[in-house]
Amino acid sequence: MKTTVAKERPSSRSPGRPLKKRGLLYRMGQYKESYLLIAPFMLLFLLLTVIPVLASIGLSFTSFNMLSTPRFVGFQNYERMLLDDSIFFTVLKNTLVFAFLTGPLSYLLSFVFAWLINETGRYLRTFLTLVFYMPVLSGNVYFIWAFLFSSDSYGVINGVLMSTGVLQEPVEWLINQNTIMTVLIVVQLWMSLGTGFLTFVAGFQGMDRSLFEAGAIDGIRNRWQELFYITIPSMAPQLLFSAVMQIGASFGVGTVIQMLAGFPTTQYSADTIITYIMDVGTTRFEMGYATTLAVFLFALMMVTNTVISRLIGRFSTD
Repeated sequence: MKTTVAKERPSSRSPGRPLKKRGLLYRMGQYKESYLLIAPFMLLFLLLTVIPVLASIGLSFTSFNMLSTPRFVGFQNYERMLLDDSIFFTVLKNTLVFAFLTGPLSYLLSFVFAWLINETGRYLRTFLTLVFYMPVLSGNVYFIWAFLFSSDSYGVINGVLMSTGVLQEPVEWLINQNTIMTVLIVVQLWMSLGTGFLTFVAGFQGMDRSLFEAGAIDGIRNRWQELFYITIPSMAPQLLFSAVMQIGASFGVGTVIQMLAGFPTTQYSADTIITYIMDVGTTRFEMGYATTLAVFLFALMMVTNTVISRLIGRFSTD
């Protein structure tokens, strides 16, 4: 009796073509334990982040004073922000100065200090790491900075400069429009070093030492070549994390301004979008316009974060 063997039907999919991706519900069923573990976090993230952001976007198209029902006004708040509000451009300029001066500078200093300290011995490295992380622990003691930059002759800076003959009368460091931004930038720069620095130290300590041995075999001869061809590409995750943290810190400068320079500052000369949002929302009770400013700041941070992430991604290695 003759038997026939069914030939295998050739696949219509080309050899190099990947299988069609499964749907989200299928993947959730396959990895339900993992999804159950992250469910509490995702629920809190939805309630505390996603919904408030969406609500802010919706409120930005309304006139809302927290006492009456929000009234839809279309794009009037955005027109006011871009065309009629001169203070907005002042605080926008201050925000960009903080973001693109203190952000990159503190990022660069954190990386350089971490790189140099990583070359020291164990005990000295531990001590120096603690010293450089102290701004995070003690930076919020604002009365120290207020005492240093006090506007009278009892302030430390004024006292030293007057005793040496540099000044003839006290300078109002935190009131004068010509000096207030410089002082706040110095304070913010000091306070922003800690977290990024600690991230870079951890990145240096976690690097695979065999990469440097392989690099020496391939022709790398000095520390500068190690830095650009091995260290920076290998530390892409730490670089990205620190960049995101610095972006949030530099765009979110507000507390240091309120504590040292007042709320608002003289002629809004040192206010940022954050402090202006608080001024509009909590003092004038114009919550609709305040959320418009918040949405603009959110979009600005997202664009900046995307650009920096792509730039850092070019230096990363798998």
